[in-house]
Amino acid sequence: MQELIKLDLVDLASATALMAIVIGLSVWENLGLELNLVLATGRTILQLAVLGYVLDFIFAFDNAWAVLGFLVLLLTITAIVARNRITQKIPQVLPLVWGSLLLSTTIVILYTNFVMIQPHRWYEPQYVIPLAGIILGNAMNAAAIAGERLVNTINNSHIEIETHLSLGATPQQAIAQYRKDAIRAGLIPTVNQMMIIGLVTIPGFVAGQILSGVNALDAASYQIVIMFMTAFANLLTIILLTRGLSRLFFNSAAQLVR
Repeated sequence: MQELIKLDLVDLASATALMAIVIGLSVWENLGLELNLVLATGRTILQLAVLGYVLDFIFAFDNAWAVLGFLVLLLTITAIVARNRITQKIPQVLPLVWGSLLLSTTIVILYTNFVMIQPHRWYEPQYVIPLAGIILGNAMNAAAIAGERLVNTINNSHIEIETHLSLGATPQQAIAQYRKDAIRAGLIPTVNQMMIIGLVTIPGFVAGQILSGVNALDAASYQIVIMFMTAFANLLTIILLTRGLSRLFFNSAAQLVR
């Protein structure tokens, strides 16, 4: 296959022209999205440029601590984003999200590294960083959906929960159905994606690999691994998060306190 055709500043400027057209269309249709589109364009350029330079440095530095430090930073950012979508009123949510993401991502990355890919070094940046980034991004979205669903449902169901408690149910029994619904809601996007992947669209990872000159079958094989990693990490993250969240709403006397 042909090697990757590199893009220069002129090519990137040409791509930016597409966003100028998008902004122009927004003005034409009187959508009122111009400022948001300008900000989104600027942030996309800035954030991805910074990411490119940082990854280039880490790959060149080739040090385990640099890789781990970057992953911790990535983990912290994703945890904050997920927490902000769930609720900012409960201080304990951030460490709970952070810990859930850490445990699920660590397990799936270690399993994939030592059982399937088996790179020469466990911290090989070429594999660990992109795989961890994909897993964290997907788990963040799943956690945000499930966590927000559970918190909102509990906040809107105080009377029903207190009725169950007064009839002798434990806190976990009183909200068991809410938790199951939240877990399902968080996992539905993953299941839906797995049902249609490769049929409706070419996944971004596969497209990127093919563009870089990787054999299409090899790219598809990695995408299969990534999808299964994602399903595992998403479900484990949601289970840990919803279990932890459900405990934050009750005190030691099994009383609903939030």
